[in-house]
Amino acid sequence: MKHTPKLALAALLSGTFLSGAALAAGTHPDTGEALADDQTFTYRVLDELSSLDPQIVEDVTGSEFARDLFEGLMSQDEDGNLVPGVATGYEVSDDKLTYTFTLRPEAKWSNGDPVTASDFVFAWRRAADPATASPYQWYMGLMSIANGEEVIAGDMPPEELGVTAVDDHTFQVTLAAPLPYFPQMTTHATTFPAPQAVIEEFGKDWTKPENMVSNGAYVLTEHLPNERSTRERNEMYWDNENTIIDKVVALVINDENVALTRYMAGELDRTEVPAGQFPRLKEEHPEEAISFPRLCNYYYTFNLSDSGPEAFKDVNVRKALALAVDRRIITENILAGGQPEAYTFTPEAVAGFTPPSVEMAEMSQADRDAMAKELLAEAGYGPDNPLSFDMVYNTSEAHQKVAVALSQMWKQKLGVQVELANMEWKVFLEERGNQNFELARGAWCGDYNEASTFLDLLDSSSGYNDGKYSNEEYDALLENAKTAEDTTELYTSAEQILAADMPVIPIYHYAGVYMMDSDVGNWPVNNVEQNWYSKNLYKIAE
Repeated sequence: MKHTPKLALAALLSGTFLSGAALAAGTHPDTGEALADDQTFTYRVLDELSSLDPQIVEDVTGSEFARDLFEGLMSQDEDGNLVPGVATGYEVSDDKLTYTFTLRPEAKWSNGDPVTASDFVFAWRRAADPATASPYQWYMGLMSIANGEEVIAGDMPPEELGVTAVDDHTFQVTLAAPLPYFPQMTTHATTFPAPQAVIEEFGKDWTKPENMVSNGAYVLTEHLPNERSTRERNEMYWDNENTIIDKVVALVINDENVALTRYMAGELDRTEVPAGQFPRLKEEHPEEAISFPRLCNYYYTFNLSDSGPEAFKDVNVRKALALAVDRRIITENILAGGQPEAYTFTPEAVAGFTPPSVEMAEMSQADRDAMAKELLAEAGYGPDNPLSFDMVYNTSEAHQKVAVALSQMWKQKLGVQVELANMEWKVFLEERGNQNFELARGAWCGDYNEASTFLDLLDSSSGYNDGKYSNEEYDALLENAKTAEDTTELYTSAEQILAADMPVIPIYHYAGVYMMDSDVGNWPVNNVEQNWYSKNLYKIAE
């Protein structure tokens, strides 16, 4: 007997399923709010996105585009719950190894072609295929798909991946082992369908506006790298009648203060609050300055590979640097936006797991500083032999302020000499991914709401283990967690290993700290993943 998850009717009918008649009348059918005549949402992004290709994109900004331009099997509502996407639902076999998704027949590509199960088969094989060189290829391994690891390693052809088009509207996935959170993983861009014929015709140019064919609520109509991108309603989208936002414009503005000025001038509907300015802005604009928990961490990673500095091979050095960081100064004085201090890699906001309290978190900062000096001395560093290294971060005023604060703390407390350098986003990703660094900024926003999305990052085989940390016991805990009924002890032990080995320095966990125009309706502040979909937003008449 197969089990069919019940997708709540309320979730199915939330926000996105609106009355066309009510929209025509200019009011929101659920709230009764008068809708603005101009339904354009304009927001600021820090950097040029990594890619517009769902199987290649690797950053938060690019994923925001992908969720508008493409639609996967499942999506999320404003609270982060699973709701139907291209799939109306799914069935799970009794052994929990086979997932069968039923695709809606009305789903179409922007050129009018139907979206079929073959489009998902092509996309998933493409993501796992070493020839694609997807930065998220490892994600397909995490999904526990049958033969996934073998395909990723190049030991099997992509055609052996455990995905099948039973018919045009039935997509079946076979897993190598049960994975309780597998459905949640299908909201990620890497799993979105891809138009095979278009990709084969245009190659890497298929994502240019004049060539791109997509199946989401929006199509790409303009992309000027490092300047602006525009996406507009996809008339072929199956629920286009109930989409309210007509146009979404993303402006690349590298300077947070310039972005704030442009927000105040009415050019933007949303921008990030510059570091340290939230208290003032909240007092002056209480309806527009918002802060809420996010499923993201901010850390610095040591290069532990052969190309990394010898000093970082000593755990006492790593611990000394982590201990000497006064996180409260960073969260309260520099950022001041409600970000919690971080002593574990996994944020408190994650569902189903409470990270353990580690020794460092229980100590006073004075005790941490004293221990840091002792450990660094034990490692052989001091006034006569100062520790020195290079530290890199991607260009941003906030990142710079944090980096400067860290370097000053280490210099004043430990006599450490740090050389700071900033890099443009794409260069930074490449250099960090190739281990061309000594200490580098890192940050991770959960791909799904489960602790493994963070902990798997430091697995020896992870594609984003940029510091090349390797611990067999840690890897074994994560492997066991994939099939465990209760993962609490396993994840707790994994966090304790990280606290002992200190391959990264957790600094803080994110908050969403925005200036948001009060005429923007339905921003999903309760979704800690911040997977937002423009089709769920609307602009209120002022």
